[in-house]
Amino acid sequence: MSISGSFSRHPAQLQHGEHYSNDQIVNMFFAAYPRSKYTVRNYRSAFNKFRSFIGDKSLKDVTWKEVEIYKIGLMEGLLSKQNTPQAPATVAIHIAPLRSLYKWGSDSNIGIFHHNPLTSVRTPKISITSRNHYLTKKEVVRLCEQLKRQGPREYVIGLTLVLLGLRVSELVSMEWGHFHMDPEESSVWLTVHGKGEKEREVKVPQMLWDLYTKHFPQLLQKTAPPSIKRIFPLSVRRVEKMIQRAREQCGLGKKVTPHWLRHTNATLALLRGATLQQVQESLGHSHINTTQRYLHTVQQIKKAAPDFVEDSLKDSL
Repeated sequence: MSISGSFSRHPAQLQHGEHYSNDQIVNMFFAAYPRSKYTVRNYRSAFNKFRSFIGDKSLKDVTWKEVEIYKIGLMEGLLSKQNTPQAPATVAIHIAPLRSLYKWGSDSNIGIFHHNPLTSVRTPKISITSRNHYLTKKEVVRLCEQLKRQGPREYVIGLTLVLLGLRVSELVSMEWGHFHMDPEESSVWLTVHGKGEKEREVKVPQMLWDLYTKHFPQLLQKTAPPSIKRIFPLSVRRVEKMIQRAREQCGLGKKVTPHWLRHTNATLALLRGATLQQVQESLGHSHINTTQRYLHTVQQIKKAAPDFVEDSLKDSL
């Protein structure tokens, strides 16, 4: 349902926030804060699940009790088809869009909601399980060699994920016109369209650019074929299955996903001397705290506490 379409049917009702329909509220939320199509898809899914839970109740009449019961239902598996309890991270994924919606709508300048029921709802604590989700250099080579055997496109996609540290959604959104040279024409850069429609510039290493121009000669032309805008016209799921197939066939023994390659990018960059700020800007982290998680891993790899104890005792033992 379009925003303009939903408004045109109820012009008289839109003078007062209490008469907005749930569809209108959700559509206005998306219009006020543009997001990537993947985020919009996930947010809509979360909104639909919650609206199914509250039934005919208006979003403006929701209290913290409904949200809390909804959260408990997710945690205990009462709202899943298989009655399977949801992990804290999954529960958080369902609650976060609601938190954003009510924070926006309860703003005094918006005034759609008289209160924010999410202020009293605590998100389940999520343990960080991705600290060791990276590949060693040898494992990266094994994975990339397997991708090369699967096909040249698969190989280029694997190297792009490792060398640029892109999210899969960013990878499949890459277009011909997103590449540009620096002012001195000494290096190539990619304009990445990340979360929340935020843009960032990522330098393309020469070896990767050479591969691009070899497999995609259109990049050396001034214009790309009008019928082909995206470099990798694939779905996120297709890329995920591509990496899954490669990891299984090369026998890595790790449940490698495309996001593991993003973690690998950050870890290897920090190990080789990149600064936190460089990695933060390259990966598009909004907060430096997110990037610092990788620094902890790197510090442990370089020299952990047992290494210092060994230094103290090795000449005496």
